Amino acid sequence: MSRYARQITLRQVGDAGQARLRTAHVLVVGAGALGVPVLQYLAGAGVGVITLIDGDTVAESNLHRQPLYGMKDIGRPKVQAAAEAVAALNPEVSVIAQCAWLTPAKAPDLVEQADVVLDCADTFAVSFTLSDIALATKKPLVSASALGFSGYVGGFCATAPSLRAVFPDLPQSAATCATAGVLGPVVATMGAVQAQMALAVLLEMAPSPLGQMMAWDAANWRMSGFRFDAAPEPASPARFIAASQIAPSDLVIDLRSEAPAPFRASALHLSSDALPELSLPLDGARVVLACRTGLRAHHAATALRSRWDGDIALVALPDC
Repeated sequence: MSRYARQITLRQVGDAGQARLRTAHVLVVGAGALGVPVLQYLAGAGVGVITLIDGDTVAESNLHRQPLYGMKDIGRPKVQAAAEAVAALNPEVSVIAQCAWLTPAKAPDLVEQADVVLDCADTFAVSFTLSDIALATKKPLVSASALGFSGYVGGFCATAPSLRAVFPDLPQSAATCATAGVLGPVVATMGAVQAQMALAVLLEMAPSPLGQMMAWDAANWRMSGFRFDAAPEPASPARFIAASQIAPSDLVIDLRSEAPAPFRASALHLSSDALPELSLPLDGARVVLACRTGLRAHHAATALRSRWDGDIALVALPDC
């Protein structure tokens, strides 16, 4: 009996659907707690090619929510350990592993090659970078986030609005799993829903998961959701670029108060509070705002837009 017999039995799959999965190419960005169930279920379903990109290594503190890895994997690149685990699970699936962080310079080529993009990085800058590119290229994007006892997952772009359309207003600061904590099953639930949405897109199931948001509140045992097919796209948002894409003519502002010096010699090192007094360029030069996660840069760009209509770009510097 075929390893896929139980899903081929479904009328939404059948032999034709299984053949479609076998020839599909999925981009998975992030091999952490969201990426682990995504990889397991996509590989189990027989998705032909998975490109996996993540620059992190396995740490012991990951293991409670990333059970694809074991003690023997501590210190190894996650993509390497994950590729070996997927090969053991289903040797028919090819994993193209890239041990690197996704940047706006790398992202366009990776998105272009994929049939579906899965955002498992759970970082503001990566999520919006992928959403911007997916919207422009009409690629489906499944993005998720989880923290504490709650999370969400949604299907964006292609035939649906982007992540920016659903989240036009962002918090002033954002917690992380390291600062706020998370339970493994919570984030695993979101990753499993991501995998289900990706399979539904590849199989062209109806109703489409694109334009659908789902939220999980594990503390109160509530699952909810809504459609956002008519959500309007924000006008001219500031987009992320890689540090390597900064031009010599750009006015670069490093907003990181936690860094002792700007990340490049030509940059100004200012706090967000100092921006209202800044003299902005009148010669058409681009302003580039940089911070660790991109969140401060996003809010600074919003503030600058109220008094200046020039070109603004954002840079996230997580490793600086």
